[in-house]
Amino acid sequence: MTLTAPFLSALLLYLSSPGPGYYLCAWFALVPLFWMCQQTEPVKSSLLGFLSGFFYYTLMLRWVTISLENYGHLPWWISWPAMLLLAAYMGLYLAIFCWIISCWLKRYTLIWVAPVIWISLDFLRGFMFSGFPWQDLGYSQYSNPLLIQVADLVGYYGVTFLIVLVNTVIFSLLAGFAPFFNIDSLRSNHTYPFRQSALALMLISSALVYSFHQNNHYLSVGKQSGITTAIIQGSIDQEKKWRSGTACKTIDKYIDLSRQAAEKSGLDLMIWPETAIPFLYPENFLMKKVIRETVNKGAYSLLTGIPSYTNNGGKINYYNSALLIRSGLQLSFYHKQHLVPFGEYIPFKEKLKLPGPLVQSIGNFSAGESSAPLPAGQAKLGIMICFESIFPELARKEVASGADLLINITNDAWFGYSGAPVQHMAMAVFRAVENRRSLARAANTGISCFISPAGHIKQKTPLFKPLFIRTELPLLQKRTVYNLYGYLFPLICLVLSGIILFFLATNRVHR
Repeated sequence: MTLTAPFLSALLLYLSSPGPGYYLCAWFALVPLFWMCQQTEPVKSSLLGFLSGFFYYTLMLRWVTISLENYGHLPWWISWPAMLLLAAYMGLYLAIFCWIISCWLKRYTLIWVAPVIWISLDFLRGFMFSGFPWQDLGYSQYSNPLLIQVADLVGYYGVTFLIVLVNTVIFSLLAGFAPFFNIDSLRSNHTYPFRQSALALMLISSALVYSFHQNNHYLSVGKQSGITTAIIQGSIDQEKKWRSGTACKTIDKYIDLSRQAAEKSGLDLMIWPETAIPFLYPENFLMKKVIRETVNKGAYSLLTGIPSYTNNGGKINYYNSALLIRSGLQLSFYHKQHLVPFGEYIPFKEKLKLPGPLVQSIGNFSAGESSAPLPAGQAKLGIMICFESIFPELARKEVASGADLLINITNDAWFGYSGAPVQHMAMAVFRAVENRRSLARAANTGISCFISPAGHIKQKTPLFKPLFIRTELPLLQKRTVYNLYGYLFPLICLVLSGIILFFLATNRVHR
């Protein structure tokens, strides 16, 4: 039974994730894992925890092979080991978690320790090796705004904390009452923590009340007038996008959809996805056509993804950029700051000896440095390109710099028909709630949508359908507690985790 418990937890975690979407599973998914940690010694718990994490992330990250094989043109003997290696890396964090929990459970109660350790590990994973906080546990709740409003206080980490806390309360309840039901496998060597459980339930109840209040408040705020915005989903085939001779057809498609979106007067902002313009700025004659047929004709601002470069004294830097074009040919650029390792650049490329096909499939972009918002009429746009939306600090800095509307442009064509597009979109929901800003998400092949400051998803588009969506987005200026203090909560958890580990080391807690 101890061998099946971690895999049961892994399956429940996967079912709770965006895609399958059974988000309530997250609130009890860790109970089998805690039971396994109680029944086994720390080293074995760590190994089983690793296998649980490896299984979970293999299911979660299946899209990596689709991206690498179908669009990166890499053979299976590179794509599958790459995906499994990434899943193994992610599984290491669950292995560490299980080792600590197993040590702790041998003598003490679990209720507050597990959430603190879990948050600390999530926080570290967001920075280690450039960071990959893909689908941390809190993101499973993206589709239920009533459960995620505490994110404006402590970020999405707060939602994760509550999920793990509920799991510990359930486990402690089962362990505490096991003697009454004669369940030997759940018996604990310490009494049921009534005071800790009561305090945990008070916190959970308070969070639910707060979420209910904030959800209602920002639903009413979201009805305020603002900036009329249209998103164009071109659904350009990734295989054809960069072929010579196809740029004109691509541009014509975006212009035609933009013309339809602008037929009704009053449009303020048009958004095209990441690299919607498939040529370097300003080297192509089609750029004049884009400006003539959109900004000049429609009298709105156009924000579009485009590759660009700078030449400083012969040193050329290429960027994955967002270009804002306003009336009067006023141009503003945002250059992507957090690049995809082994996707947009090669880390330590001077030292790494990589296979030829892999090197040829990877870009050579430079990272931007500015988080300053781009002015578009009455709005100040905070831009996130592609997977920048999974890093909460980037959106927080842009809002702190004055952004009152968040924009996420992306090209999720790389994901194909997989769970990744909805996983990617789910994380953008929390950027809106954390900062209490409207968010417009423009994806080449979907999922495009508008997200309210309360985290409600509006006009979500299907995958691989060329279309446009349009709405009015309120512009809010007030900064949230999270935006003001950022990573304070996970940093506190990290300090507490250090104290917990020191306590374990000095008291030699082992089986």
